[in-house]
Order: sequence, then C-alpha cells, then structure tokens
Amino acid sequence: MADSPNWLSGRVAVITGAGKGIGRATAEAIAQAGAHVVVAARTARQVEDVAASIRKGGGAATPVTADVGRAADVERLFQLAARVGPPTALVCAAAVLHKVAFDKTSQKTWDETIRINLTGAFLCCRQAFPLMRDAGGGRIVNLASLSGIYATEKFPGLAAYNVSKYGVVGLTEALAVEGRPYGISAICLSPGAVDTEMLRRANPRLRASLTPAQVGALIVSLLQGPVVPASGANIPLFSNA
Repeated sequence: MADSPNWLSGRVAVITGAGKGIGRATAEAIAQAGAHVVVAARTARQVEDVAASIRKGGGAATPVTADVGRAADVERLFQLAARVGPPTALVCAAAVLHKVAFDKTSQKTWDETIRINLTGAFLCCRQAFPLMRDAGGGRIVNLASLSGIYATEKFPGLAAYNVSKYGVVGLTEALAVEGRPYGISAICLSPGAVDTEMLRRANPRLRASLTPAQVGALIVSLLQGPVVPASGANIPLFSNA
C-alpha cells in the first residue's frame, strides 16, 4: 500500500478499548484524520458517548459493545465494521490490570488478564487479517507496555499483566512476518507512564509523563507515515519523569 500524507482519510478503522484512556484518545485522533472509526469496548455507555462526541466534532463513528476476549463478540465487531467498509486500520488498546501479589493471584485473575490483553488482541488481529488482505493491505497498531519489555523496571503485583504484554509484543512480530506478502503491517507501541486510571492502579506514586492524547497523536502519525519498513517493531515510550 502506497504511503500518503493522509493515509487514514476515508478508511474504516477499528479501535478496541475505545471507551476511555488511550483507546478513546486514539479513536478521536483517528476520526479527526478523516477515518470512520468503529469504537469498541465492553461498556455500551462509554462507546456511545465516544461516538457521540466524535460525531459532534464532525467525524464519523460507529459504537459497538464487545468483549474482545470473546470470539463471538469479536466476529460480530468486524462484521459490523465491514458493513461500513473494509477495515484497513486496527488499533488494539483494550486491556485490564489487576494488581495482586504473585502468590495471591488466582487463576480467574490470570485467565481474565490473558484473555482480554493477549487473546483479545489475537482475536481482533485474526478477524482483521483476511479483510485487510482482501482489501490489498492494512495497518495494525497493538498496545503493549514497558511492562512487557525485557530489562525494564517492573512493579510488584503485575505478573499477569506483564506476561500478557510480553505476549502482545510477540504477536505483533508474528503478524509482521505473515502479513508482509499481503501488504499488512503491524507495529507494537509500549507506553510507560501515561495519565490513565490503569497507571494509578499500577503505581499511584508514579508521575505520568504522557497524556492519552499524546499517545493517540503518535498512533495517528504511525498509521499515516511510512511505517511499512518498520513492521514488526516494538516502540517503547520511556518516561522522562
């Protein structure tokens, strides 16, 4: 797919975790770039509010309530997106974080974290892949975390979250390899301290050095720019706090 200064204009973009935080900011930024955004999250009120806000600002948005960790929900999400047009941009930002000591981590907590953070990204990418291939290509941005990068400082109580984000990095690398023949690129973004509810749960004493809007703007620049040669890369956003 040829790069252009406004690659997103007129395209259909699916954004998960779009009810708040980075997901919402990204959906708003992508809509401002001219794409029709399909905003997905588990809470209907949140996605409807995001979609209404985007429409009020002159953008185009379709809200979809979906749990990305459930295959049936993800299939329905992409069926609805395809009615708007072929979804050629995908941002996987849905995630949960439970802070609990390792020896107190229940299997339920472990399973939910992996199901939403890692399996959810897999299910969305798997649904998007053939649609992008048939459309001649597409671009995927997966949200991981500094928690999923080797040799970065880890916080106690986040074993399940950290492991899930390591997996997202590996998933993105696999997507880049298999998507290359079809013009499908995949980039992983690993933010550090972003001003979100999740950061406050992870470490309430850590001062945020990034806002969700800044991360959303960066994602737009990645989708708009000459990202194809960098497909498979993981981009860490280190805190300067």
